[in-house]
Amino acid sequence: MKFEFIEAQKAHFPVDFMCQQLGVSRSGYYAWKQRPESERHKADRTLAEVVTAVHKESRGTYGSPRVHAELRARGQLVSRKRVARLMRQQELAARQKRRFVRTTDSRHNQPVAPNILERNFSPGQPDCTWATDITYVGTR
Repeated sequence: MKFEFIEAQKAHFPVDFMCQQLGVSRSGYYAWKQRPESERHKADRTLAEVVTAVHKESRGTYGSPRVHAELRARGQLVSRKRVARLMRQQELAARQKRRFVRTTDSRHNQPVAPNILERNFSPGQPDCTWATDITYVGTR
């Protein structure tokens, strides 16, 4: 992690200075830079592509347990924690379901207004019947 930071910032600060500040040796940084990529890192990179593809196929609804189950169904042996880590690194998350919000409470002891209009929406003369819907106003 420290070596990756040094690699990213070496255009702005001297490598010697950053190694000293981060408490790592300069030779360790250069050895890390020359070292080939580990097999685990290569495997993680290819697995991350598959995880991203499965997540996109689900239209972003699958979280790590379902992505893990899908990978297992495809015959890929991988742990759930590894899938969760890769998803976290790529900032992939399941879309949350919307909470159900109840807007009407019909079970109450309040008096109900009488139905004066009786569904007659064509009154005989203008301005004798007015109707509106104000359910958006809280009346508690």
